Amino acid sequence: MRIVILGAGTVGTSIAEVLCNNRHSVTVVDSDPVQKQRIDDELDAQAILGSASQSSVLFQANVLDADLCLAVTGNDEVNLIAASMAKAMGARRTMARVYAPVFRDLSTFDYQGHFHIDRLISLEHEAANLLARNLRDPGSVVVEHFARGELAVQEILLPEGSPAIGNSVKELELPTNVRIGALHRTKNISSEGQMWLAGADDRFEVGDRVTLIGQREDIDEVTEKVFRPALTPKLSVVIAGGGETGYHLARILENEQFDVRLMEQSRERCDFLSHNLDHATVVNADATRRSKLEEERVGHFDVFVACTGDDENNIVAGVEAREIGTQKIMAVISRRDYAGIKEQLGIDVTVSELDGVSQQVMDFLNTGPIISRSMLPGGRIGVFEIEVLEDAAATEHVIANLELPPDCLIAVVIHEDHIKVPGRDDRLQPGDTVIALIDDSAVEVTLNMFAVKED
Repeated sequence: MRIVILGAGTVGTSIAEVLCNNRHSVTVVDSDPVQKQRIDDELDAQAILGSASQSSVLFQANVLDADLCLAVTGNDEVNLIAASMAKAMGARRTMARVYAPVFRDLSTFDYQGHFHIDRLISLEHEAANLLARNLRDPGSVVVEHFARGELAVQEILLPEGSPAIGNSVKELELPTNVRIGALHRTKNISSEGQMWLAGADDRFEVGDRVTLIGQREDIDEVTEKVFRPALTPKLSVVIAGGGETGYHLARILENEQFDVRLMEQSRERCDFLSHNLDHATVVNADATRRSKLEEERVGHFDVFVACTGDDENNIVAGVEAREIGTQKIMAVISRRDYAGIKEQLGIDVTVSELDGVSQQVMDFLNTGPIISRSMLPGGRIGVFEIEVLEDAAATEHVIANLELPPDCLIAVVIHEDHIKVPGRDDRLQPGDTVIALIDDSAVEVTLNMFAVKED
């Protein structure tokens, strides 16, 4: 596929390298001659010197025929403008990197919709989601976010004592705004088990992985009331660093079964964190200093997460926390060569912001009506984000009368930013976005329903 990357900094270069290794045709644009020369020397990609927000440069990069245009310069405003221009000029899909939280906050303004950008990406938010994914045990794994982050496809591991054990899907009487998608059942540790789309009469067993689809707040409420044991001990977590990654991680965890303490060196930032976090304890302290870690009794916590914004500081803080007794150490480490020595350093889990964003981009490289696709862990069922096109067969009848295969579940329909779990009598309209769970065996037949008919 043809991909244009606007910005040859650390992020743009990392994504370009992944795409080139997967044999895509890549063009990289940057205003710095040194960066352009580095792309020429190190990657099998075309490099163009110029400003990402100038139409003449975008024409030169041939965004008109691009399957995907990624705006990942170091300037949020430039990324928004450039991705919007690329979309208007003919790029099939566009993505823009943003750092400032305001650009992702729908309560203030819908920047993504206004600029007609297909996806806003944040390295910091992605890193926080990856960290949360590794922290939840036996909690949830967020597989994917849709609809500006309001909609989640989330996997729940059912432990012993879960109220759902022994009940069928229909007996749970879940609210209509939360759907159960797939069940993944393993008989033993060495077995890959079975995965299938859940039916009304399927009963839950200990160790089942259940895929839920709905808005984040609704899934959290259902998980707490229906799937989690009544007496689940809280896991205590120290987060080192109150930047965007630490802040977003604290927001995810404080609404669940976690006791969160966040350490931040800047007093001004601590004031912001205190006003915007409801349950987390915010401490004004330097987490890279052993004396401060001992003072805050970090060794008595279950997990220490280092996300200060600096790889070396994260490593130092993680090593110190391990030495004073913290059971599990996690760290954000962007440099790939550092990740290889994590075991020697006593760090249990490392997360790379760049790897997370690169995977997002790879999931976004699709043809036809598919916007994005990702696979549920451990199975053959994919989560598909599908655009409903004009004249597609899927628009001809109500959902009950569509000739969809049984191994396809239309879980959610997004219509003009309104999220709805569809009923049998609902009808898809051009411009809608469908979130569907589809088994590998049913992908071709299902996607034919959403493809535009040829004359």
